[in-house]
Amino acid sequence: MRKKLLVLLCLAFMLACVTAAAAAEKAPVLGKSATDKTKAANAAILKKLPFSNTQDFDDANRGFIATIPDLVINDAHGHPVWNLKDYAFLKQETAPDTVNPSLWRQSRLNMTNGLFKVVDRVYQIRGFDLSNMTIIEGDTGLILIDPLVSPETSKAGLDLYRAHGTDKPVVAVIYTHSHIDHYGGVKGVTTEDDVKAGKVKIIAPDKFLEEAVSENVYAGTAMGRRALYHTGALLPKSPTGQVDDGLGKTASLGASTLIAPTDTVTATGQKMTVDGVDMEFILAPGTEAPAEMLIYFPQFKLLDAAEDCTHTVHNLYTLRGAQVRDAKNWWKSLNTALVLYGTDVQAIIAQHHWPMWGNDRVNAILVSQRDMYKFIHDQTLNLANKGFTSVEIAERLTLPASLAGQWWNRDYYGSVNHDAKAVYQRYLGWYDGNPSNLYVLPPVDSAKKYVEYMGGAAAITEKAKKDFAAGNYRWVAEVMNKVVFADPNNAAAKGLLADTLEQLGYQTENGTWRNNFLQGAFELRNGTPKIKIPGVATPDVVKAMSPDMLLDYMGIRLNAAKAEGKVLTIAWMQPGQDAPYAIELQNSALIYTQGKKLASPGATITAASGDLAEVLMGQASLSDKIKDGSLAISGNGNAVQELFSLLDEFELMFNIVTP
Repeated sequence: MRKKLLVLLCLAFMLACVTAAAAAEKAPVLGKSATDKTKAANAAILKKLPFSNTQDFDDANRGFIATIPDLVINDAHGHPVWNLKDYAFLKQETAPDTVNPSLWRQSRLNMTNGLFKVVDRVYQIRGFDLSNMTIIEGDTGLILIDPLVSPETSKAGLDLYRAHGTDKPVVAVIYTHSHIDHYGGVKGVTTEDDVKAGKVKIIAPDKFLEEAVSENVYAGTAMGRRALYHTGALLPKSPTGQVDDGLGKTASLGASTLIAPTDTVTATGQKMTVDGVDMEFILAPGTEAPAEMLIYFPQFKLLDAAEDCTHTVHNLYTLRGAQVRDAKNWWKSLNTALVLYGTDVQAIIAQHHWPMWGNDRVNAILVSQRDMYKFIHDQTLNLANKGFTSVEIAERLTLPASLAGQWWNRDYYGSVNHDAKAVYQRYLGWYDGNPSNLYVLPPVDSAKKYVEYMGGAAAITEKAKKDFAAGNYRWVAEVMNKVVFADPNNAAAKGLLADTLEQLGYQTENGTWRNNFLQGAFELRNGTPKIKIPGVATPDVVKAMSPDMLLDYMGIRLNAAKAEGKVLTIAWMQPGQDAPYAIELQNSALIYTQGKKLASPGATITAASGDLAEVLMGQASLSDKIKDGSLAISGNGNAVQELFSLLDEFELMFNIVTP
């Protein structure tokens, strides 16, 4: 069962498979030149932004202790899970014509890697993965914050620290939020046995486990496919391919892990002392992640902003797909940090990018980013209340110069454009109020009529070539998309659309926009990659799934056409639990009710949640579980087999830029 449980939960494993397959196929490398219009657009950026301000480079390198030469980290089989050698081209200071100079600058900053001292007793591993791992020296042991994506990278980071620091044991691991790049490497720095024995605490924000497992379960396959566009995983690392994603280089390729929290932070203002280190928490749910928290360390006068204050406009909506985030709660969380700690704080770190020091500078970024998210939220709704649609608002909304002129408020990962659309969506949804847009034709049907009305594919393509030469790439992309969807075998149309998306990618400041544009161009030229992704549900994730999540996912996978007219009732008993689940199929919908007793169920399944999860997630067969005694079926076993036969298996590599 090809389920991408949490984009960023199994993304690392998925990308490893993708990378290996892509290498085997030796897919053509992107690499057309920048047009004169693109060269001019990128050259204009050099005059627009304060490139002479190199403070970020000073901050990124401050406190450097050591790193690993070439920074290649292999798994147990000798396969690289992290490789910065591929980005050696970023040593060039001047941006090539094919990369926006501002994004080039960010990409070079994100190459800074190694072990860094932040303040006394506080260190960071940076550039060993998409995220940072923070290491705090307690009285007797180490407290680690956010152990990266993969066990291999987190272990390498901890080993580097120990080669230059102490050999104290790990006594606590903190997850700042529920995204995989902030907990996936946990088993590289501790073990489940040590956690169960009480030797190591796992501290996380309220509802962490629920959100970590469920955020992308239900739409996981779609999100996994879109993540390939988001990260540029299939693109070559080059000036005409993937250079960065704005937040970091990309995700590492190890098999991510998860250990459940032992201690939960449930309220802003909650305090905790671990191994002599005092911590005060700010809960920030619904900001960058559904479960997130900021941490203040009064002994060090240090604020860990998690992922709510980084050196980029962040996502209120992520292009890989996710629930829209809450800009209102985001600015309020930063404001709370200012109110509580603004007077005393002397340094700020985040779990991406580099720190800043000095009370004035820390306050400056907190104020600036607080005001930025407040501005996007309020002004989007201001324009919405004046009758503008999400697209119109995104086109009109620009940050004031006082905000846009700060490097940390540039569109490297999120963007003002798609964040404005996110605010609109959160409050008003997808419909813009125009009834002409209420019941539009599906893309292929619409495209065929557009092409017919506009005089046919050949006529449109000739006109589009002129607009391409004039640099009107946004329009060319829009109209040539219609031609391609009307006839996906039109090679000339696909070629022109690919060339157009490529130029848009070369011009954009945003790393994820670039990756999306260039991946689209790649697939138009080479076709949708023929890659088979194996099941990516890791044992840790399966174990963490609740019964409700499993049954919800069964309902999502139900093939309605196959289930038409079928009625099935199954009882699910879990050993040691008194409240069975009643599972009822009728009207092509799968309903479950905990505690309901079925009068005469067609069958009864007796199995622990984890064992049933392994079957549903494709890690074990029903017959295997019955043979080893971990699952039993009484009554009509055919009813269970029939229900399972109605569940779809989702294929990851569906078409995006072609119908």
